[in-house]
Amino acid sequence: MIEKPALEQVLLAADGHVATITLNRPEQRNPLSASMLRDLASAFRWCRDEPEARVVVLTGAGRVFCAGADLTSFDGNSSALERYRSRDLFVDLFILMAELGKPIVGRINGHALAGGLGLACACDLLVAVESAGFGTPEINVGIWPMMIQAILTRNIPRKVLLEMEMLGDRWTAAQLQSLGVINRVVPAEQLDAAVADITGSLAKKSPVALRLGRDSFYRQQDMDFRAALHYLHGQFLLVSQTEDSREGIKAFFEKREPDFKGK
Repeated sequence: MIEKPALEQVLLAADGHVATITLNRPEQRNPLSASMLRDLASAFRWCRDEPEARVVVLTGAGRVFCAGADLTSFDGNSSALERYRSRDLFVDLFILMAELGKPIVGRINGHALAGGLGLACACDLLVAVESAGFGTPEINVGIWPMMIQAILTRNIPRKVLLEMEMLGDRWTAAQLQSLGVINRVVPAEQLDAAVADITGSLAKKSPVALRLGRDSFYRQQDMDFRAALHYLHGQFLLVSQTEDSREGIKAFFEKREPDFKGK
């Protein structure tokens, strides 16, 4: 196993094929400070490079998933250029998550607000507790959720997102589940079991098929229709030539569970 990075505000754990990244400043509701963003990027890079990690869980310590950006970064103590460059950390993190090559399951243990909502939506699948609240309250302090808008527009219906951004109201987990934003909503005592059910299933799938399929999903969404079709045709030929593909088809006809190697 690759040596884990030294992290100050994030916990990184591995259990079998499942790695868990935890935002770990619960007393401050896990704000996305520059240090937190750097730690998250380091943790995700480890998950990307560690061959034993097939699935990543992202969650928060305490009762809140993430309350958003650290507002002290707007207090004027840093220069405009420093604040501008610090926003690059959001860009780098979201690109890293999109290109991770491994499924990310968001374990939403509490409120996911502002940048926290963007972080949640950057995950592939979401499991949330019933009591979790979601929203983009930036407008209430005279800001707009610029750094997460590209993520949100790819996950939340247009009119709903505009209402969230313009009014800054809080939305429930059940409401977002009804819109297809959240996969499962469960009582708090069932959260770990629901996450384990999904991660256990994902860990048994072909890692190479998941990587190629996940990459294709995110890349084709920004292509025009004809370009997407041609691109996906090539990706189908690629995935069908893998050892895992041959193993999966062989196992199907032999009526047994496939033994995927990620090749």
